[in-house]
Amino acid sequence: MLPVPRLPALPSVDRLISEFDVMLRTLAAPAISERAHPDAHIDEAELTEADKTHAAGLMRVNHSGEVCAQALYQGQSLTARDPAARDALRHAAHEEVEHLAWTEQRLHELGSRPSLLNPFWYAGSLALGVAAGVIGDKWNLGFLAETERQVGEHLQSHLRELPPQDAKSRAVVEQMHTDEMQHAHLAEEMGGAPLPLPVVHLMAQTSKVMTSLSYRL
Repeated sequence: MLPVPRLPALPSVDRLISEFDVMLRTLAAPAISERAHPDAHIDEAELTEADKTHAAGLMRVNHSGEVCAQALYQGQSLTARDPAARDALRHAAHEEVEHLAWTEQRLHELGSRPSLLNPFWYAGSLALGVAAGVIGDKWNLGFLAETERQVGEHLQSHLRELPPQDAKSRAVVEQMHTDEMQHAHLAEEMGGAPLPLPVVHLMAQTSKVMTSLSYRL
């Protein structure tokens, strides 16, 4: 007879209230960064309207990605069994709040706004995070590592696409990329398991849908 997998303990009412507060702050309140914004000492470049629109679209995608990350890590930490895994997820989530603040401010500077679809992305990512945590910590951490790897690839492509003179957006994206790669390496070092290729491909296809819609909406 196969052993029954041990399910994570259900979160307390206080914890659920706290997590609901995280959701509200992510979707409805301005994010605050403890670190200085990477572009704080960089002057604004003269951009054409076309360049502004394109840069804003890319930053909107990045902002939506950070909204997804908050929900994903929230769901994963809710169902993670290992306290060390929970701490790693919370640390990553804390830095993602800073990324939210950076991309949000940059969007305002470019005369744009966050994606209208962010509540939808949040709900879907939260469900994925809960599911990843329920499966087990090694897969939970593996999901974190693969997510950050794919985010890193998106950020690298944005660095190639951003207008060359837009040094402020570039500084934000470069620091985000550095942080995301650190999260991926940490998850791997903590025992994150490589995900099956079909799961990796599904994640990539889902990400393409999100980025395409968030760029426009």
